[in-house]
Amino acid sequence: MHIPNSHATRKPFLSLERKRSLSGWAFLSVAACLIIWLNFYPMVRGFIIALHTGAGANMTLSNPIYRNFARLFEDPQFRQTVSTTFLYLIVQVPIMLVLALILASMLNQPSLKGKAIFRTAIFLPCAVGLVAYALIFRQMFAHDGLINSVLIGIGVFETGHNWLNSVWSARLVIIIGLLWRWTGFATVLYLAGLQNIDRSIYEAAKIDGAGIFQQFWKITIPLLSPIILLTAIMSTNGTLQLFDESMNLTGGRPGMSTMTMSHYIYQTAFVHSPNLSYASAMSFAIFIFVAVLALIQIKVGDKR
Repeated sequence: MHIPNSHATRKPFLSLERKRSLSGWAFLSVAACLIIWLNFYPMVRGFIIALHTGAGANMTLSNPIYRNFARLFEDPQFRQTVSTTFLYLIVQVPIMLVLALILASMLNQPSLKGKAIFRTAIFLPCAVGLVAYALIFRQMFAHDGLINSVLIGIGVFETGHNWLNSVWSARLVIIIGLLWRWTGFATVLYLAGLQNIDRSIYEAAKIDGAGIFQQFWKITIPLLSPIILLTAIMSTNGTLQLFDESMNLTGGRPGMSTMTMSHYIYQTAFVHSPNLSYASAMSFAIFIFVAVLALIQIKVGDKR
């Protein structure tokens, strides 16, 4: 009588698909642990600190517990930094995105000579250190700097303008610095998207009588909308967390007229009568601003 081999009919403990799934989770678990440890734990810890008052080992729960968050609505300096930061956001981000779209469209023209040189020149500011470029702009816009020398030389000014000691001109300098620094980054992203658009679409539109502006508005903008949405969210996130320009270019002066929210958080946490609990509450205010604006942009940009 034949006895079947039990080893031949036994199913493996883990199937091949299951093994692959477990291997993937094993690799992901390391990155997930690092993200939780370096990102989410500090966020949770920061929120707990925001519910306390005092310093160091003497911290105690606030009474009421939402005291630091309520203080945000009563602090005129925080409100001023919020309005200043949103001014940079409203003015700089749209100009940067439109300028980047125009530059990317120009660089994508097949007849353009020396594309590599122009692309390098436009992207090069992104490779400059934030502190270094802020200090260079500070020297350029000084009372005896290059900008005043050029404007006096061509007859625009009779005497040098004190750019960094005037409220609106100091804000203008920061906006110009942001445009110079980040437009190239958005341009490269748009250029990568444009190179994936078939040239035959533009040729067909040209045959149908569409002009350059119509091609840009009817073809370029719709096909680049996902990348435009991405750059808008990234630019909004970066501008709301703006720190280097306020710190190194103007120092928040004159007064606090150019100071951003992140700069004020730094001053509150480490410079003037350090208050980590209130600084943590302000940090969560920035987080809420970023999250709400990103959600609005996604809802507006989602065409499905």
